[in-house]
Formats: sequence, structure tokens, C-alpha cells
Amino acid sequence: MHSPFAVLADQIYKHPKIVTIAVILFMILMFYGASMTYMKTGTETYVDIDTPAGSLLLNYQNQFSSSSIILIIESDDVTSVQNIEYIDALEEDIRNEQYIISVSSIVDLLKQANGGVLPTNDAEVSAIIARTPPEVLENILASKQLTFVIVPLETGTSSDTATVVINNIESLVENSAIPPGLAVTVGGSPAFEKEMQEEINESMAVLILAAMILMVIAVGLLFSHVKYRFLPVATVFLGLVTTFGIMGITGIPLGMTVIGAFPVLIGVGIDYAIQFHSRIEEETERRPLQEALSVTITNAGPSVMAAMIATSIGFLVMLISPLPMVRDFGITCTIGVFACYIAALIVVPTFARLVGYESKSRERSETTDARLFMKRYDAFLGRVSVLMANKAVIIVVFFTIFAMAGYQLDSTIPIDTDEETFVPQDMPALNDLKKITRTAGATETLPIDIRGDYVYDPVTLAWIQGFQEYEVSTRPEIIDAASIVTLIETYNNGVLPTSQTEIDEVLARIPESEKDRYNHGNMETIIQFTTADIDSRTALTLIGNIRSDITFVNPPAGITVTATGSTTMFADLINDINDSKNTMTFLGFLVISAYLLAIYRKILAISPIIPIIMIVGWNSLIMKALGINYTPMTAVLGSMTIGIACEYTILIMERYNEEREGGGSVMDSIRMSVQKIGTAITVSGLTTVFGFSALTLSAFNMISNFGTTTVITVGFSLIGGILIMPAILRLMSRFERTHPV
Repeated sequence: MHSPFAVLADQIYKHPKIVTIAVILFMILMFYGASMTYMKTGTETYVDIDTPAGSLLLNYQNQFSSSSIILIIESDDVTSVQNIEYIDALEEDIRNEQYIISVSSIVDLLKQANGGVLPTNDAEVSAIIARTPPEVLENILASKQLTFVIVPLETGTSSDTATVVINNIESLVENSAIPPGLAVTVGGSPAFEKEMQEEINESMAVLILAAMILMVIAVGLLFSHVKYRFLPVATVFLGLVTTFGIMGITGIPLGMTVIGAFPVLIGVGIDYAIQFHSRIEEETERRPLQEALSVTITNAGPSVMAAMIATSIGFLVMLISPLPMVRDFGITCTIGVFACYIAALIVVPTFARLVGYESKSRERSETTDARLFMKRYDAFLGRVSVLMANKAVIIVVFFTIFAMAGYQLDSTIPIDTDEETFVPQDMPALNDLKKITRTAGATETLPIDIRGDYVYDPVTLAWIQGFQEYEVSTRPEIIDAASIVTLIETYNNGVLPTSQTEIDEVLARIPESEKDRYNHGNMETIIQFTTADIDSRTALTLIGNIRSDITFVNPPAGITVTATGSTTMFADLINDINDSKNTMTFLGFLVISAYLLAIYRKILAISPIIPIIMIVGWNSLIMKALGINYTPMTAVLGSMTIGIACEYTILIMERYNEEREGGGSVMDSIRMSVQKIGTAITVSGLTTVFGFSALTLSAFNMISNFGTTTVITVGFSLIGGILIMPAILRLMSRFERTHPV
């Protein structure tokens, strides 16, 4: 029975036009599918909403959480009558927008102090401001040159809805009659999130375009020794379209980290296409086209597929991560490498059949300069591989030492989850946010969710009172606390009632709108701790202490107390990244080793894993040396390294096996495997490095660091394949026949 690869080779040679039509029709479907893709943003990219913590966070955001858009008003004198009249008119327009709770500013204070109407001259304005307590003014009037308009959004407003509101407010400001010398800027956390997302999308679009152009240039320079040198680029493009088409048709959303999948997919996809293209070039040198296509598909097809499956395993282990964005990355890359492999397997041979491909060396018009260089490079790789194999023990020990140092240092590499550090420090929205916090004070909220059968009973309320007082007095990071207890005390002359009857009487006097800030029905309430502006690492320590205190200050029976909110989410991401990145890496090693042993059934099969184990250690070493932190994007580095590097090392092992089965000696097989495969992976690897070095120029720290680590990973993968693999094959060769699995 013919193998599927032999059948495919036969069909491509006999019916190339039918295959081409089938490919075109399939790509039309994939273009349609790609148009159906959509982005997943917000909380769902950081935390799984199906977990208890994710469900609790989503409930908190829907029931209690709200953010404020803040208009920054600047002028020589923001309190002049002309300016306050403008602010008043702008407030009225903003109040008519949806999803807004209220609008407040210095205007409201002036009206309240002047019988409900605006003062008519500057003297009246100055007099009202002069007699207003400073603590009332501090959050709305920083100085005569700076004031704020506070626009709180409705509880549970999504980031997409907030973006719409911001766009509407910006349009109102743009179309308003702004007095001369007055500047109005829309700021606050929602505006920062909106601009950050826009800047990332715009930056990545430009950088990926630049990367693609650089990669085309690299292919043109490095792959010029073959005909139709740009065929791999076109093949990768079809693979990427197929990836997004499959995701669109199946309803798989695109997460933020899909950006990071681009260098991986293009790098691996280029390698698949170059492997088939190079093999066709090699085979047509000495065989007729029909035989060359058959040998290419039946020999390179299974070997590249074995590498593709191992690469996919490296990405699939990301599905164990608690971070949805990491799982999205793994899913995207897995679909992508499969699509790029199928595209290379079918498109490259079909194109060769349609054009009657002939090796460039057989053309009399060929100047041979490029081929002469590549032949010299082939010979150089052969000599290097023999040298590495002859010094196998020294080479392995030398590189292992560096790997061990990297593993030791990995735990000392900081993990950064603070969004403000990801963006350019001169980003306007960030500077506006800093201006607000400098003036009004930098604070964060840390909510504590409390649930039980009835949260209004005296015992539960007394516990809440004691707990929040204990935290404010013992945790210097906590500035203040507010809860339903605070509200009850306010409406009861500063005293918390001790009987259910008294509590119910006070609750009846409190407006529902005020109670809703802290309670959801009778079974859920929250404490809102106000903290200083702290980084994620400090927040993680604080939350750990609060969780310990919850256990120490034992809640009443039947009451569950849990820290939640965005501060807790970003702090917990540190532990999630730290725990999952190592687990994913080690599981990747284990599963790929089991896969290779299962399909090859000999101890030599684990040889491709050994260089990869070293490479992962080298990555940590270089990250530490360059001061690159782990972020939600670089957290995938270990698994990504396995996925990329095993492509190179498995292909070399496959070619080594092919040469050995042809009767070659160990040393000759090592030399031929590196000489033939090494050239192709060098071209694809350098193409990826050359192209995605563009990412390192990004003004976004998170993107530039990811670009740097991607370039480093590909570079180390080339070293692992070309330098380490020959030494490993030489050492493992002694087990080839004596220790079958």
C-alpha cells in the first residue's frame, strides 16, 4: 500500500492544475473565514472567568467596579467667568451621554455656594473659592491653572463601552467653543487603556509590516542560490491566511498575545517552505522532476511532519497555563504551524510541477556566484559538524555549564505585570494620568468580597468593622477603608448598631443608590480598601498579608472573604506566570521526549531534546544579563523555545537517520545531515532574525523585549542545531543498535 505522501506526490505530478484550483478555492474560503475573526480583550485575557477567582472578579466588575474619565482643564486662570461658563456648558453636554453616572467639577461647587447659579464675575468666584475648605478643593481644583472634571462611568461598564464614551466626549470637546488659552484633555484610567490598546495595535501593524519587508529582503539575499527564491514568502502568507481563516470559521477569538504569534508562525512557516524548496533544488540537480518531487514529498514530508508535530506539542502544553492570553498564544501557534506545514507540503511541489522546476545549477546562464557561496557554506558546515562531533564531550560539557547557570538564575528574573511599564513613558495618556495622580494623589482600590446567607446580621457587620480597622492600622500601604459598615455608621451618628432591629432601621434610611456601592442583595458585600499607588510586587505582598489576616481574624461561620479586583488580578499574575512558565517548559520536554521515543522506538530519538534543554537555560542567562523581565508575553519563552528549536534539531536527526539508512558511517551521516539541513535552517533562521529584529525597535517595552527574546531564541536554536546536535548525535550513536527501545 502506498503511503499518503507517495499518493500526494503522484497526484501533484499528474494533476497539478486540479490541485491548484483546489488550493485557490480553499484559500477563498480561508479569506472569508479570516474576515470573521474578532479580538478578545479586557479581563478575560488575564484570568479565566470560569474559575472561582475569575468568576468572582467578573461579578465584582459587573456589580461594584466603576472607573472615571477625567477631563484635565488648563489655562492661565481656569476660574475666570468665561472659562467656568464653558465648563458648565460642556458638563451639560456630557451628562446627555449614555453610561455616565454624573459629572462634577469646580462649577458644581460654585453653583452650590451661589444659590444654584453660576457667579457672574471673577470677584464672586474668588470669594467662594477662598471660603471653601482645602480638602474639598484638592480633588477638583489643583490651582488657578489646573482643574478637573470628574466623569464616573456606570458600574460594570466594559472597556469597549468605555472606549465609545471616551470617543463621544472627545468629539464633544473638539466641536465645542473652547475659550482662547484654555486646553481640555480627556484623561483617566479608561483613556489610558484606550490609548494603550490603540498604540499597541498601530505599533504592531507598522512593525510587522517592517518585519515582513525585512524578511523578504533577507530571503532575497540568503536564498538567491535557488530559483523562485520568494516562493517561501508566498507560501507562508497562505499559511497565515489559513490560520486566521480556521480561527474565524471555528469562532476562536484572537487574544492580545496573537501579536506574539506572528514571529513564531512566520519563522517556522518559512522554515517548512525552505526545507521543501531546498530539497527540490537538491533533488532536481541529479534527478528528473517527477522523481525529484516524489523523493522530496516522501522523504521530507514525513520528517518535516514529525518536527511539526513536536513543535505543536511545545505549543499545546501552553493550554495548562492559567492565563487565557498564554492559552490563546498556544492555540494560535498550533493551528498556524499545521497550516504552514500543509501549505509548504502542497504549494511548493505543485508550483515546481507547474513551472517545470529545474535546479539552478543546471542552467548554463547561471553565474554560479550565489551557488558557489552556498556550496562553500555547505562545506564549512560539514567541517564544523565533524569538529563538534570529534570534540563531543568537551562541547556538551562546555554548553551545559552555561545552561545550568541560566536555570539557577531564572528564579531571580523579575516578573512584571504593571501595564504602565509596558508602554512608552512619553505616551500622552500616561503623562496625563501621571499629572492627575501628582495633583490629586495616587491611590488604588483593593476590594475584599464578603459572602454569606445574610451579610447584614450584627455579627458579620461587627467582624467587617474590626477587620477593616485592623488592616488600616497595621498595613501602611492601606490609606482608608469603606464598606456598608462605614455607611451605617455615617447614618447612625458614627456608631455601629448592635441589634438587628437597630441595623434594619438605619438601613431603611440609607438610599438604595448608596447601599448599592457596597452591597449586592443581602448575601454579598465588599470592603473597599484605598491603597497608595503601589507596584504589582508590593501589591502581591500586601494581598498575601491580607489573606493571612483573613485567616487570623477568623470570619464568622458561613462567611467567605476573598480579595478580588484588578489590583489582586495583576498581583496574582506574578505567581501565575512564575508557576506556569516552568511547568509548561518541563511538561513540554517530557511530552516531546515521549512522542519521539514512541515514533522512533530507539534511544537516539531523545537527542533533539538535549540541545533544547540547554537553549532554555541560555535564554534565562541572557535575559538576566540584558535585564529583560518576564511579562505576560515573554512568559511563553520556554515553550516557544521548545517549539522553534525542536524544528531544527529534529530535521537534522531525520536527515542523519536517512543517511545512516543509506549506508553512511556515523561521521559521514553527521556531516551530511548538518551540511544539507544546516543550510536551510540557517537561511530560515537568519530570515526570522533579520525580519523580527524590527520588533526590538518598538517603543513599547513589552513588545521590544518580546522581539529581543524571539531573536535570541532563534539564534540559540541555530547554535543548538548546528553546533550542539552533531556532538549529541556522536555521543548517542553508540546506543543506536545496542539499546533499542
